Amino acid sequence: MTQGQTTGDIGVQALPVGAAEPRNLCTDCGISRSDDPKACGRACQFIQPDYPALEARVHGRARDPNRPDELHFGPFRRMVRARLSAPRPGAQWTGITTRLGELLLERGAVDAVLTMAPDPEDSWRPMPVLVTKAGGMEKVRGMRMGYAPLLALLKPALELGYKRLAVIGIPCQVYALRALEAELGFEKLYVIGTPCSDNTTTESFHQFLALLSDRPETITYLEFRADYHVELRFSDGRTRVVPFLLLPISKLPPDFFPLTCRTCVDYTNVLADITVGYMGGEGEQWLLVRNERGEALLDMLGEEVVLSTPGSAGKRAGPVKGFLANVERAAGGLPLRGMPDWVRPLVGWLMPKIGPRGLEFARARVEMKAVETVLHLRRQEPRRMKSMIPAHVWSLLKPYGLEPGDGEAH
Repeated sequence: MTQGQTTGDIGVQALPVGAAEPRNLCTDCGISRSDDPKACGRACQFIQPDYPALEARVHGRARDPNRPDELHFGPFRRMVRARLSAPRPGAQWTGITTRLGELLLERGAVDAVLTMAPDPEDSWRPMPVLVTKAGGMEKVRGMRMGYAPLLALLKPALELGYKRLAVIGIPCQVYALRALEAELGFEKLYVIGTPCSDNTTTESFHQFLALLSDRPETITYLEFRADYHVELRFSDGRTRVVPFLLLPISKLPPDFFPLTCRTCVDYTNVLADITVGYMGGEGEQWLLVRNERGEALLDMLGEEVVLSTPGSAGKRAGPVKGFLANVERAAGGLPLRGMPDWVRPLVGWLMPKIGPRGLEFARARVEMKAVETVLHLRRQEPRRMKSMIPAHVWSLLKPYGLEPGDGEAH
């Protein structure tokens, strides 16, 4: 399938998108490629985000610091651990996100699902598509890695008559979508969000794969799991699990993760109707149902989904403090403290047993992202701190002694 071509039998349509406008701190969500690239100024989460206002508009209220976990995860009605009773082949986990898209199309609740498919030339490269038939969702399963101009297809979708839309996106895409939602004029909009914190270009991701295998072209699946391991699957059916501590991170170039991803404050996709991720799932998926539309989406799954209460174990303070110390050294241009090679397997074995797990793991990751945001902006873009860092981020960091300096907070 090439861009601009429709596979009519399954209803997956790729449309041509314009060239990206040059932008500083840009993840290429697609708005700069639209017919109104100046909309970036009022839509981008990296310019002057207003999370409280958008949370209130989307969910009826902003996050409440007095409610457990909302300071970390944003507004939600309930959190559950979930898995499909019949996992979908080829799905990243059990296929909950894919199934939601299928059900919306099967029941005629939407005209199309806007999401990412693998590029025909490179299965790891994301390509925005409109899916109009439930069977087409099978073609968009799994993870892509790289900048993904998803929102470039918003206006084309409307022009095709798709006024009832579901969007599956990562946080920077969803923030821009919500900022522009009122002026777009969709009759109905469902937003299914997936967590994200660290992205890179597809080209850089191939460099990473080459460090993991002498035949990187045979890797078909990669997932960072909540048990401190990365799972790899290969085209010949083999699987391999690598502890985080044994990943060749030190061999990656310093700009492997761009500054945007190192300064993103929305790990959990707070403006989605429902967030479907893994962090708090302890081996299953972790769902944050954020509003009435999110409840309706989960209800659609009915008996197809097995739900349970998320667990929480371990303590995050130690790992977060250690992470803060390492980022301070890295942000200052100093080498990270090394760990002897013989110790790494032992620590890798211990972390899933004594480190933060479940919701405590999720809290730790959110706090680590907050640490990165402050320290990297403070070093590289200090003038942006006041506009880019929401108040709740400073609240998360106060226990670790990270507080705003002059001119760094609203």
